[in-house]
Amino acid sequence: MRSRIRSSERIGWLALALALAGVAYADEPAKWLERMNHALTTLNYDGTFAHWEGGRVEMLRIIHRVEDGAVSERLVSLDGSGREFIRTGSSLACYLPDKHVVLVEHTPAKASLLSGFPAINDQTAHFYDIREVARMRFNQRSTHLITVMPRDQYRYGYRLWIDDSTAMPLKTQLCDAQGDVIEQIVFANLKVRSHIPDSAFRPAISTAGFQWLRNDSPPDNPALSRNGTVWSADHLPPGFHMTVRAAQVMPGSPGPVDHLVFTDGLASVSVFVETTHIEVTHGQAPLMESARVGSSYAFSTVVDGHKVTAVGEVPAATVRSIADSMKAQKTSEPMPAPAALEPPLRGGPFAHSPPPR
Repeated sequence: MRSRIRSSERIGWLALALALAGVAYADEPAKWLERMNHALTTLNYDGTFAHWEGGRVEMLRIIHRVEDGAVSERLVSLDGSGREFIRTGSSLACYLPDKHVVLVEHTPAKASLLSGFPAINDQTAHFYDIREVARMRFNQRSTHLITVMPRDQYRYGYRLWIDDSTAMPLKTQLCDAQGDVIEQIVFANLKVRSHIPDSAFRPAISTAGFQWLRNDSPPDNPALSRNGTVWSADHLPPGFHMTVRAAQVMPGSPGPVDHLVFTDGLASVSVFVETTHIEVTHGQAPLMESARVGSSYAFSTVVDGHKVTAVGEVPAATVRSIADSMKAQKTSEPMPAPAALEPPLRGGPFAHSPPPR
């Protein structure tokens, strides 16, 4: 009898140990994503990488430094355009040699010039399957190949080769539902440094004769606060919810626009609603436009006489679903003051433009 009890106890403890090991293994891929995002925002590094999107390849250099809590970044195209983005704290200067323009904007403190890497929390775990599928050598380094795959058709997936020693992403792929690569970033070299001098964050081009445009302190527009209309979504794809509601100044628009951001915690969709009323004659077909902008999709339509544009690095059906669900409600609450257009929440290294018009 005792031998049976002991045998039963051993089986029970073994089952418990295996269960706990399974939980630990399941948590490990998500922890590597946490380490990766921590490394991207806290380490000093200098690297060059190839950015592939839509059949086009561009070589870029990224320099990132954190010193006394202040973040400095420089992203420069090594190909023909010579474009450079230099961020110091919340100030972002965009050097566009082909247009002889320097655009200075305000950017969120947590934004990064090297965007597009997934961060997983309790919310996103419900909609993505996270796994470590292999440990392999890449570019002479040991890496963990982590996949983040959607559980439905409303979002994209990711493959990430994360360096074992630094937790930096050496290669990343954005994938559609069939597993085909939409966008890819591959580092040719990447060095973590103890110190990076100030000179590394100065533009390589001469700005003599350039036009400087500042979009960080737009003038107030009291007409927006008198509008008395609040936009919201009637229904959303599973997991998506609104996280941002603001008024923004968008180049090319006759006035400020309402800006809303919907996210599932990983994928994000920005919605822009123009305040100018569009007259639609009886029997006229409503405006509907769709376009692919790099790895993002955009969809425009008219809702209650206002042009609504949704754009995001998600499948086309997702942006259309969100745009079609927008509705206007009258309110006595004042609308927020206009703010400068912020960079998209996701996108390629130079995804720094408003939705197509």
